Amino acid sequence: MEERTEIASLGEFGLIDHLTNNNETKNASTILSVGDDAAVIDHFGKQTVISTDLLLEGVHFDLSYTPLKHLGYKSVVVNISDIYAMNATPTQIVISLGFSNRFSLEALDEFYAGVYAACDFYNVDLVGGDTSTSQRGFVISITAIGEVTPDKYVTRSGAKPNDLICVSGELGGAFLGLTILEREKKIFEETGAQPDLEGQAYIVGRLLKPEARKDIIEYFAEADIMPTSMMDISDGLSSELLHICKQSETGCVLYEEKLPLNDEAKEFAYKLQLDPTACALSGGEDYELLFTVSQADFEKIKLNPSISVIGYITEAAEGKHIITRAGNKHALVAQGWNHLK
Repeated sequence: MEERTEIASLGEFGLIDHLTNNNETKNASTILSVGDDAAVIDHFGKQTVISTDLLLEGVHFDLSYTPLKHLGYKSVVVNISDIYAMNATPTQIVISLGFSNRFSLEALDEFYAGVYAACDFYNVDLVGGDTSTSQRGFVISITAIGEVTPDKYVTRSGAKPNDLICVSGELGGAFLGLTILEREKKIFEETGAQPDLEGQAYIVGRLLKPEARKDIIEYFAEADIMPTSMMDISDGLSSELLHICKQSETGCVLYEEKLPLNDEAKEFAYKLQLDPTACALSGGEDYELLFTVSQADFEKIKLNPSISVIGYITEAAEGKHIITRAGNKHALVAQGWNHLK
C-alpha cells in the first residue's frame, strides 16, 4: 500500500520547511527567498510586472483525470504565461494552497514536484506563499513576478489599424483534450469502463501540460520586434482578440483559412463532429500568444515557423469580422470560456 503521511502531523511551518527544503535560487533579482516574513526582490533598474491567478478544483481542474504533478506544472505555466504576454521575463512566483485532509503529504509532494519542474524549466524562483486547510476542494493561488526593460512592456491597448494579427503555435487542442477527458470520465462513472483516450496524446497533453511561449518573447528580443499589443490565449482566440480591439478601440478581420490548427487535433474534432475552427476560436486554455505587429515587421515575423499571421486590425467603424474559407464574412463573437457562468 502507498505510504500516507497526514499533513497535520507536520504543522504549518513543518509543512513549508518540508515542501521548500530543496528550493534553490536561480535569479540575481531574488535577494531573500522562502523562510522570512516576506521575500526581497531587486530588479536592478528593470520595471516589475505582477500577475495573479486563482485555480479552483471543480471549476478550473478535475482531479479525477489530472495528475497532481501535471497540475503543479500547469499552475505555474498559466501564471507566467501572463508575464510573457506583457513582453516580460518571469523571475519569481509565490504560491498559496488550500487543501482538505483528504490530501496526504505525499500528494502535496507530487504537486510540488510539478511546481519545481516548471520553475526549473522557466528559470523562475519560488520565493514564498501560504498553506491553509480548506473545507472542500483544492485551492491554488499563484502570483507571478517578472521584469522588463523600462517601457518595453506590451499592453492590450496598442493595436493600430493595418497592424497584422499574429498567433503563436496551434489552437483548439486543449479544448479537444478536455472534451475527450470529460467524455471518458462520464463513461467511467456510468459503466466503470476504463478510459480510452484513443491514443490522443497531443490533445490530452495540450490540456494537462501546456507550455508558456518563452521562445516567442526571446525571438522578439533577438529579432528586435516590438508588438503593438499582446495577450495570452486562455479563454479562446475570439474573446481575446475582442479584448484587444476593445482596449485599442479598433476593429479586425480574421481569416479562417489562416488559423493554425494541428492536423491530429483537426482529425479528432471531425470524429467528434466538432468544427475545428470553433475549437480554435472558442476553446481556450491553449496559452499561446496573440499579438499585433506593424506591417514593417512582417519579414521578421514570417521567418519564425511558430508564428502565423491570421488577419489584420481595422478602424473601429469597420467592425470585427471573420472571413470563412468559402469567402463569407461573419461578425466575430466571443463564445469563449466564462469562469463566472
